[in-house]
Amino acid sequence: MGLSFCRLISLLMGLGEMTQAYSELGHKLSETPGLLWKIWIENSNDGETGGIYLFEDVSSLDTFLTEHITRLKSFGIENISAKQFDVNESLTQITGEKLNWGTFSS
Repeated sequence: MGLSFCRLISLLMGLGEMTQAYSELGHKLSETPGLLWKIWIENSNDGETGGIYLFEDVSSLDTFLTEHITRLKSFGIENISAKQFDVNESLTQITGEKLNWGTFSS
């Protein structure tokens, strides 16, 4: 399995506001094909929020980015930055034990 990682950042609202406003979105994201997990992140000093995503393959990530960026823009969010990475599975297995890495391995 080729895991793919993405960091997506946008200028949004504060954490409390984000939690309330995007709870429904969070539930929808949990049904995204190929999405293994998302960590919701915020930098309140710079007014940035976003997520760290792990997908089971590049195809699922590419589809998600196309759809999700369109969705964010429909909310009026314009300053969106997305960057894709490959996962170094060998090193991540060493440091990722706390994440129960076995559920991600084929």
